[in-house]
Amino acid sequence: MTFQEAIRTRDFAVSAELKLDSRSSARSIGDQARILSSTVDAIQVTDSPAGCVHLSPLVVARILLDQGIDPVLHMSCRDRNRVALRGDLLGAAELGVTSLLLMRGEKFPVDLPGKHKAVFDWGIKKLIANARAVKLVPDNPGPAGFFLGSIVTAFNPKRDWQPKKISANADAGIKFIQTQLCFDIDLVRRYVASLVAAKLLERVNVIIGIAPIPSADMGEWLAGNLRATVVPDAVIKRLKQSANPEREGALICAEMLQQLVETPGVSGANVVSFGETDVIARTIELSGLRA
Repeated sequence: MTFQEAIRTRDFAVSAELKLDSRSSARSIGDQARILSSTVDAIQVTDSPAGCVHLSPLVVARILLDQGIDPVLHMSCRDRNRVALRGDLLGAAELGVTSLLLMRGEKFPVDLPGKHKAVFDWGIKKLIANARAVKLVPDNPGPAGFFLGSIVTAFNPKRDWQPKKISANADAGIKFIQTQLCFDIDLVRRYVASLVAAKLLERVNVIIGIAPIPSADMGEWLAGNLRATVVPDAVIKRLKQSANPEREGALICAEMLQQLVETPGVSGANVVSFGETDVIARTIELSGLRA
């Protein structure tokens, strides 16, 4: 089953983000894939976030496909010019990738070692247009074109807020949107309700980013350093008061998953781990979603 099929046929789709760094290998990626394969519908492959270089996303996608797992390939405008981006789009199609999460890409952190130059030859609209123009290989049993997604920020919208940017991206071909990490279920409900009111959910599916936070210190760091991440004080308090904060973080995430399932307009969640990959599998099992 592909990510697109899971969103269309399941009440709630679940993906997980692969843990990648400069030491990642085919073996370590295969090990993670085996851990996650029974609990998720797809595995998301990052594109050197925050300028931290890892194995080529196309190579990682091929490893996952060989394991029978559908990859959601991230692609950023930041690090490649239009020639390289076009080449990667064609390469992804040839490999059998069916889902892409497209983004402009964040600026490099000021404390990143070495000299780095962002490219931004294309903006997100150009990347979406070119991804939409690519036809998947004829013998691919999936859809004719990529299932395209983009990043959004969940927030407390004002009563008269209109999601014009999301609507424009939907016009351009985006079929799903994925939020930053957000642990405030009331905020999510209000944000998604605004999308429902704007009739956008007739055109795009909403995926919420969450994670099992292993400690209060990590929760505070995420809230202060990772773009737009929302970690309520109540979550930090639970982690501080717990004798086993790693398990408490998994329980909080599992509870969030259960609440998201009951939230009208939410199609699924993407789970990220700041520890070992098996924490994601345990968290999803705790939620009961894949029982």
